Amino acid sequence: MATYAIGDVQGCFDELKALLTQINFNSDRDQLWFCGDLVNRGPKSLETLRFIKSLEDNAISVLGNHDLHLLATAFNHKNPGKKDTFDELLQANDSQELLNWLRHQPLAHHNKQNNITLLHAGIHPHWSIRKMLKLANEVENILRSNQHIKFYKNMYGDKPTRWHRGLSGWSRCRYITNMLTRLRYCDKKGKAELHAKGAPGSQAKNLYPWYEVPGRVSQYDTIIFGHWSTLPHAGIKCINNTYAIDSGCLWGGFLTAMRIDEKPFVYTRLDCPGAQKPPSKYLKTAKLV
Repeated sequence: MATYAIGDVQGCFDELKALLTQINFNSDRDQLWFCGDLVNRGPKSLETLRFIKSLEDNAISVLGNHDLHLLATAFNHKNPGKKDTFDELLQANDSQELLNWLRHQPLAHHNKQNNITLLHAGIHPHWSIRKMLKLANEVENILRSNQHIKFYKNMYGDKPTRWHRGLSGWSRCRYITNMLTRLRYCDKKGKAELHAKGAPGSQAKNLYPWYEVPGRVSQYDTIIFGHWSTLPHAGIKCINNTYAIDSGCLWGGFLTAMRIDEKPFVYTRLDCPGAQKPPSKYLKTAKLV
């Protein structure tokens, strides 16, 4: 049995199927770990969700910011944006079944045997893996309950920017969610800057990529993440025990599969035609690799 971590699919279902053919994926014996953002911007979010759901125990997926945005849109909190590609999914006969399945997915997954953690974006530099999983579970329990509608109404926003034990209510939930599904940069104390999205080197001098913050508590833990398509090293190499695998399939980069049941981890990348025109910040970084 092989286990592969897969980068952000974002509705690029044809590319996903082609990549799985390339790695000789067998749904009866192999397992896939998806790092979130299964849907949106690409053309086939419906087919993507149907396929991954059909894999049952042979697929693990964590929630990304686009997945949560879909849920907020579907449950009438947020209007679709101009670039959103949810219509076919929201109008499908099995839409409610797929959405309910999606909101029961975790924000983070940890394999104790191999000490590998899967999440979408990042982890606060002062959180251990154990603490992060406990905090993630707080939000997961809300998403899986009848409180999930209230969660979507309170999910959006960049504040608070700092973590402290006294955070409570929806501010606490929003902060945990932002760390796990939106984080890229923060300062030494963990104050997040959620609007900085470019490649390392483009940020303000006081900011660090979350995985490079000095003294990060989780620095000896293996972490796999997506979300950051402008990272030049995504789908290529490890930095500080972290593996970035969103290599910009949506923008015409690559869709990455990384085999993680054996060491050293082995990358397989599929060239993608690009479902959308890439932003300039992507052209200046990932496509140069």
